[in-house]
Amino acid sequence: METYYLVLFILSGILTGVYLLLWRKSFDLHLTLIFMLVPVTNLGFLLQAQARSTEAMLAATRIAYLGGCFLQPIIMFSVFSLCGIRLPKAVRAGFAAFSALIYLSVQTIGTGGWFYSDAELQEIDGRLVFVKEYGILHAVFYGMVLVYFAISIAVIFYSLVRKNQVSRKILLLLFLPDAVCMSFFFIGRQVFPGIELTPAGYTFAQVCYLIIGFRLSLYNVEDSAANAMLQADNLCLISVDHRFAYLGSNDTARDVFPDLNNLVVDLGFRRSKAMREKILPWLETYRDHPEDTEANRHFEEKDGKIWLFSVRPLKIRSRLRGYEIVGQDDTLDRSYINLLSFFKEKLEQEVEEKTAHIVAMHDNLIMSMAVMVESRDNSTGGHIRRTREGVRILVDAIRETGALDLPEDFTRNLIKAAPMHDLGKIAVDDSILRKPGRFEPWEFEIMKTHAAEGARIVHEILKDTDDGAFHKLAENVAHYHHERWDGSGYPDGLKGEAIPLEARIMAVADVYDALVSRRVYKEKMSFEKADSIIREGMGSQFDPALSPVYEAARPRLEAYYAALPE
Repeated sequence: METYYLVLFILSGILTGVYLLLWRKSFDLHLTLIFMLVPVTNLGFLLQAQARSTEAMLAATRIAYLGGCFLQPIIMFSVFSLCGIRLPKAVRAGFAAFSALIYLSVQTIGTGGWFYSDAELQEIDGRLVFVKEYGILHAVFYGMVLVYFAISIAVIFYSLVRKNQVSRKILLLLFLPDAVCMSFFFIGRQVFPGIELTPAGYTFAQVCYLIIGFRLSLYNVEDSAANAMLQADNLCLISVDHRFAYLGSNDTARDVFPDLNNLVVDLGFRRSKAMREKILPWLETYRDHPEDTEANRHFEEKDGKIWLFSVRPLKIRSRLRGYEIVGQDDTLDRSYINLLSFFKEKLEQEVEEKTAHIVAMHDNLIMSMAVMVESRDNSTGGHIRRTREGVRILVDAIRETGALDLPEDFTRNLIKAAPMHDLGKIAVDDSILRKPGRFEPWEFEIMKTHAAEGARIVHEILKDTDDGAFHKLAENVAHYHHERWDGSGYPDGLKGEAIPLEARIMAVADVYDALVSRRVYKEKMSFEKADSIIREGMGSQFDPALSPVYEAARPRLEAYYAALPE
């Protein structure tokens, strides 16, 4: 028999050690008291089994009754606490004082008749038997134990019916040890008269409370909030296990998601349509893709608050036990972001307006300079505007045919740079530039210098601009628009694709305008004749890749020039 009590004593000590390893500051104090008292009580039963004298038996009995007098009220207090029911301090103090008085009466055994009227260790049939006669306070002790048990069971069943936020698993774990201990205490002696089952009941209770302690690590969402260093009034916290069964939430979360009030702890989110639609997708996204920022969402409460929610793992001792949905009041930050966004949009709008104004001024300046230069040349009136429109028509045809893959910036810059192609003429002497007839060979050689001179002038005009791409393109248009595909052009005699593309496109528009427009030294040419010359020039004067572009643009070019006044 001693072995039985020794095993229970050692086992209860081990369970207490495990509890201490699991212990957290958020654990209910009564759980700790239970784990402290059970090994002491089991030690009392072990000492009873080892007693060989009445004095030793009485001393061991006084120790064993520590559990009988104090474990049951402590269990009752833990039931109130774990069920979230506040027991007034005065009532708690009254129960504790009454239990202490009963235990004081236990101390009188062997010296008085209040608890045991008589007690003696006798040898009967070759074995030692503790023979005792009970006093009146022993009956009171029985009544006290039954009252504590009845109150505990009533609280458990009340919570089962009325309190959804209390875990059903914890309620079961609270009921089992209480029921087992009472059964072992009152019925076990009748079934097994030669052995005390009470210490086995206490040890079983330890196992149940150890499981409760582990579950509390999951359910105590307020403790998780403290660990996250977040204030309760701006924190929403919802906890679920790895199967998405609801573990608990704080008051703020239940205000934001009222459906949580109707959700029973330990039941899955899928049982609630609202939770299934609102929260379950976040959890599944995080579970499958924990690195995905889409696990973050915004939920706007009906009173206008904006909560920023995120999902994070719920780990205990580095093991994944579930998930936490944490929401913080993001209203103020969101307001700041919206305000900054408004100012940013406003600033961008103003910058765009100012930029557009500056660009328009820049374009007008370029056009004015080109017109000023053209005004000195009495042979090409309107050539600047016509060639710009010709370039625009060719660019549109390039987009439509897909013959060339040109970036949007390139085509926009080309149309803007077209009026600058003849700026170099400003350096040509008036006697040559305004000559009312064909040039002499030496005069033409001077006239040809306008291409390189135009490039130099464009470079000086645009050298301080931030738009390097436009600068380079405009310089190329001025410099190389008289180059020919076969290399016979001027000023540098470039050949084929060595000629910049922008200059090749400009050349088609420039020559077409010269053919169909009147000059002082010739009449305008018919569209058919001009078309024939342009076609023949593809591959010699012009880039052959521009042939389908010209073909697509020809109807619009003819319509444009036909609509011009004589």
